[in-house]
Amino acid sequence: MPQPVQLFVTCILDSFYPDTALAAFKVLQSAGSQVDFPAGQTCCGQPAFNAGMRSQARRMAAHTLQVFGNTSGSVVMPSGSCAAMIRHGYPELFNGDQKWDASARALAERTFELTEFLVDVLGVHDLGARFPGRLAYHASCHLLRGLGVKRQPHLLLGEVRGAEIVPLPASEECCGFGGLFSIEHPEISAAMLERKIENMLACGAPHIVSCDAGCATHINGGLHRRGLPPRAIHIAEVLAAR
Repeated sequence: MPQPVQLFVTCILDSFYPDTALAAFKVLQSAGSQVDFPAGQTCCGQPAFNAGMRSQARRMAAHTLQVFGNTSGSVVMPSGSCAAMIRHGYPELFNGDQKWDASARALAERTFELTEFLVDVLGVHDLGARFPGRLAYHASCHLLRGLGVKRQPHLLLGEVRGAEIVPLPASEECCGFGGLFSIEHPEISAAMLERKIENMLACGAPHIVSCDAGCATHINGGLHRRGLPPRAIHIAEVLAAR
């Protein structure tokens, strides 16, 4: 019997990349999961949390706990940053709270980023994907440093038929997005993005793969402004390709 999975698509996918959200849905289905989509889901509260607006973040987080509290199975997010928020931010927000502490910790324990869930929970490496051409992988900060997810995306990409995986120089360096960081420190963010783009050009891959849509959006904005052809894409799009 298929394992039930609750798909938390995140704000940025819901608002700007519905095709990527659908790709994540299809990937989970092809991996043998019964995928549900709780309709009441909204923002996880990370932007407010990062801005120090704890009371606002708590309200959004409490809503998320209510939406997913009565569901079963793992909660899977195609985003390292949002998964890190629930995994680490929720227990911090509600630490010692008589009403929400236990719920926050319970949700944190069953929340996974997409590639982490596929490899570590389902034990799936090969999804039958086919994506001809060169691909390079950019490691997003929250995924790598917040969740410790490193090998899983590489294992999945290594099974993609027709793909040649090439190394991205300084692949584990931040692209400069960092959510509010790019707004509060635009000059530093722009310099970091320039370095990331130069490394992309050096590797010669037309597609840079990320597990976070925020990174892809930031990188693609810089490429567009410079009139450069490479593009950053979400790993779910690659894994769903046939």
